[in-house]
Amino acid sequence: MRLAELQQLAPQLHELLARHGASNPAVFGSVARDQAVPSSDVDLLVDLPAGASLFDRAELKSALEDLLLTRVDLIRRRNLKPDLKATVEGEAIPL
Repeated sequence: MRLAELQQLAPQLHELLARHGASNPAVFGSVARDQAVPSSDVDLLVDLPAGASLFDRAELKSALEDLLLTRVDLIRRRNLKPDLKATVEGEAIPL
């Protein structure tokens, strides 16, 4: 998936995220760097509510994959490892 394709789907993406209590989406990784190949996944950084369970996260990931028609690596912003945080946030593109 290309960044432009993902940006076109931003309204649907925001609606889906809101239904799951998630917000503040940003893409990073190969899609953000415009280096994605057909087998690339979409690396998506989001904020999830404090009470979100692993099941909630899995359900959201599945719904995102259905919408985007590709694999999604869903990363909860607060779970970013300190050694990766600056790199990920530096290349992240808000959607």
